[in-house]
Amino acid sequence: MDGTLIDSERLWFEVEEGIMARLGGTWSEADQTHLVGGSLAIATAYMVAKTGTDVPEEEIGRWMMDGMSELLSSHVPLLPGAKELLCEVRDAGIPIALVTSSQRLLVEPVLDAIGRDAFDLTLAGNEVVHMKPHPEPYLTAAERLGADPRRCVALEDSPNGLASAAAAGCPTIAVPGVVPPEPAPGRTIVGSLTEVDVPFLVSLVD
Repeated sequence: MDGTLIDSERLWFEVEEGIMARLGGTWSEADQTHLVGGSLAIATAYMVAKTGTDVPEEEIGRWMMDGMSELLSSHVPLLPGAKELLCEVRDAGIPIALVTSSQRLLVEPVLDAIGRDAFDLTLAGNEVVHMKPHPEPYLTAAERLGADPRRCVALEDSPNGLASAAAAGCPTIAVPGVVPPEPAPGRTIVGSLTEVDVPFLVSLVD
């Protein structure tokens, strides 16, 4: 979701920068790059370690969720080609799952903006035991769709997401995000979702 379908990394940066200022610290693009595709727990622990604050990690996590929820409730910035690709895949009758590390609270406003009928299944980060880069999220989604992971193409922008999908056995499409993707077996790198269509997806599993 983040960085693949929606241009949310700049929103995360805005929220994280504000929280760090509140904690008496500073936030940089290098800090965001270090955390991209990771969990909320990792981000809050990083902030506590960076500032030495005595504010509980759980409280910082609530600040982050509240901040992002407020921003997404007012505007969900879709990335180029996202809406068109979702519509094309839907029209072709191909099942679609949204597999994200974001918590359900942040998935809901995105579904409201994109359309709840865009996906057959949505799986949030707080709905699995092991988050990306563990394969559990993609294995769980494939199982619930009744699909073989080896015939499920995963579109991702973060190293953690790509690692999760690859470990599950999925062919992957890497969309450049905060961290430029590296070439890897079973991975196709594109410039944006505007370069992806149904025949292209099918070619990766045939």
